[in-house]
Amino acid sequence: MGKIRVAIIGVGNCASSLVQGVEYYKDAKDKDFVPGLMHVDLGGYHINDIEFSAAFDIDKNKVGKDLSEAIYMKPNNTKVFAKVPRLGVKVHRGMTHDSLGKYLSKIITKAPGKTDDVCGILKKTKTDVVINYLPVGSEEATKWYVEQVLNSGCAFVNCVPVFIAREEYWQNRFKEKRLPVIGDDIKSQVGATILHRVLTNLFLDRGMPIVHTYQLNTGGNTDFLNMKEEERLSSKKISKTNAVVSQIQNRGMSIHKDNVHIGPSDYVPWQKDNKLCFLRIESLQFGDIPMNLECRLSVEDSPNSAGVVIDAIRCAKIALDNGISGALPGPCAYLKKSPPVQYDDNTARSMMEEFISTYGKKKGKKK
Repeated sequence: MGKIRVAIIGVGNCASSLVQGVEYYKDAKDKDFVPGLMHVDLGGYHINDIEFSAAFDIDKNKVGKDLSEAIYMKPNNTKVFAKVPRLGVKVHRGMTHDSLGKYLSKIITKAPGKTDDVCGILKKTKTDVVINYLPVGSEEATKWYVEQVLNSGCAFVNCVPVFIAREEYWQNRFKEKRLPVIGDDIKSQVGATILHRVLTNLFLDRGMPIVHTYQLNTGGNTDFLNMKEEERLSSKKISKTNAVVSQIQNRGMSIHKDNVHIGPSDYVPWQKDNKLCFLRIESLQFGDIPMNLECRLSVEDSPNSAGVVIDAIRCAKIALDNGISGALPGPCAYLKKSPPVQYDDNTARSMMEEFISTYGKKKGKKK
């Protein structure tokens, strides 16, 4: 099936966990159980078929360095679980636009010089799939990069809450270029959103309405620091809220917007890349007797999404192989918080497996 050439936009904690993960599991056997992956061999592609072709950032601590070195540079603070050998992949100077908020600008210094030729680099490196890891609120920067991706002929995996795959305009743009897109906003392995969705569906399955609910999250990585800037949060709140509320609406029920609060709450530096989620659901038992559930989730934020991205990369390449374009319904629904259409997670997983079995291990169109 060949290799999958992958470029990364934003060499932060999530990129670090992804690159470490590809190294860590490169020798996994097909029948091994790897936490966070649907399959070691997904549609004919092993984890070690992923090779990194290019990377883009604006931080002077990272630009110009080899990707294997840049992933460990401050302000990255996620867990180190693999030592990545030199990759021979230079981190290029990317486009800033609105990706550097007022809080991040206090700890990140922009690299000197102009933006490198992103489109030209993607073509020269024969990149297949581009991963977007820009900070929350990077609306203009994300759209600028999407244009580069479209012009370079690559598939796109959007891991941030800037709405691309779910929007008809961008779906049509990718269809016109005969390219696939998977988005939007990564749904982690077992994170706050998937836990909230599962518990919501449990209540509804047992005939109990959701009267009030909240999800409060704290963390100490740059994502949480960036989200202290309230005006950058709108798309993130929409993404996380819709991911949960959609499960209620899919049952023909409703909940008033004032009775749902989901979103980041505060930046706690000493937590580093550890995220704490505090979740509450209030409901009614038989006889309209009130009851409630409260739980606390603690996860290392970036590794929690890395396996999901590895699956997304391989699905995107399978789509390229088979000439499938536009938003991919199954992979979008299972791997992302804000897909074009929201399904319950069991249905989404079945759609994902059907996509893999239908299109995997096939000799499709060569890029």
